[in-house]
Amino acid sequence: MIRFIFLTVRFLYISVCFLFLSSHFAAAIYPDKAFFVEDPDPLRFNEEISAFLKWDQKNSFPPDAILFVGSSSIRFWHTHDAFPDYPLINRGFGGAHISDVLYYYDQLVKKYHPRIIIFYAGDNDVAAGKTAEQVANDLIKFYTLLQKDLPATRVVFLTIKPSLSRWTFWNEMQKTNELIKKYAEDNVNLTVVDVATALLGKDGTPDPDLFLSDALHLNQAGYERWEKIVAPILNELYSQSIDK
Repeated sequence: MIRFIFLTVRFLYISVCFLFLSSHFAAAIYPDKAFFVEDPDPLRFNEEISAFLKWDQKNSFPPDAILFVGSSSIRFWHTHDAFPDYPLINRGFGGAHISDVLYYYDQLVKKYHPRIIIFYAGDNDVAAGKTAEQVANDLIKFYTLLQKDLPATRVVFLTIKPSLSRWTFWNEMQKTNELIKKYAEDNVNLTVVDVATALLGKDGTPDPDLFLSDALHLNQAGYERWEKIVAPILNELYSQSIDK
């Protein structure tokens, strides 16, 4: 009887420990909502999204395109000039959070049936006070939704970049990048590309020569650093998708 009680207590202890560890691990990707920062109102982008929709009504968009989507780092990128050999669509809108891309998913992503998505966002999210876990969770929601609707589409997540104007947020941004990188290890259609390190100088801080005067957005030299990194990856993924 004593042995039975001992084994029962031991089993309960192990079970409680397992549940605690499981919930703690889950929180690293799916944080408790008590720690969430409320998403900004996505309707603030009504004009920008309406402009995209009007453009699509008057113009055709290429099939099996590479879709660049996200915040101002996508918007200001002259993607057609940088990658002239590919059918491209650019749907960047300045100030966007990942939650905004999720809200406009049908209008900005799903309708195009892209072959590859180049995704950059998260910068504004962390600067607004969102935790690495919340931002990573939003990216995972996007990827999960895409896999349900367009399972053949590949996603390239460009890591959140460092900048002098948001240097105080860099630790949280790095943590976000690491969480998404960890998630990508078990999800073959998600590729994480480090475009952050190339923007750091020898002293480990953002190189001001790669940024505009606002010390936040990239200048042409900064984008050229990104293009050297992204071009071979884009070529490999696009070739793979054709082979399939």
